[in-house]
Amino acid sequence: MNYTQQDPYGIYRSQSHQGPGPFLMGANTLIGNEVYNLEEDHIGEIKEIMLDTADGAVAYAVMSHGGVLGMGDKLFAVPWNALKLDTVNKRFVLDVDEDRLKDAPGFDKDAWPSMADRQWGSAVHDYYGTRPYWDH
Repeated sequence: MNYTQQDPYGIYRSQSHQGPGPFLMGANTLIGNEVYNLEEDHIGEIKEIMLDTADGAVAYAVMSHGGVLGMGDKLFAVPWNALKLDTVNKRFVLDVDEDRLKDAPGFDKDAWPSMADRQWGSAVHDYYGTRPYWDH
């Protein structure tokens, strides 16, 4: 799915380019969006968006990868600033190949890490080569 298909308020349907998108978008419309890499491989889907409520920052997108029909999926916290919105194809792009993604720090849907832990977060940002959102 893409954000235009998950738009209950009609935010992005305007043909006159009025409205908030694509620079300001509803988080709910981004959940379920597909993620591709630069090689055009489908590598996952956005399952959740994690907000740092103390700082007011978008911290991570939780992305699923692998599995069949939602079974056996591995979850990854991807730094928000590692994702780019492809407005032409209405999907996200993450600059990581599939082999590197297999080695990325991930977790099981029943065992989420403490994403507020800055040591954990630093390791995730290091893996994706991004600057931690709390350092901006």
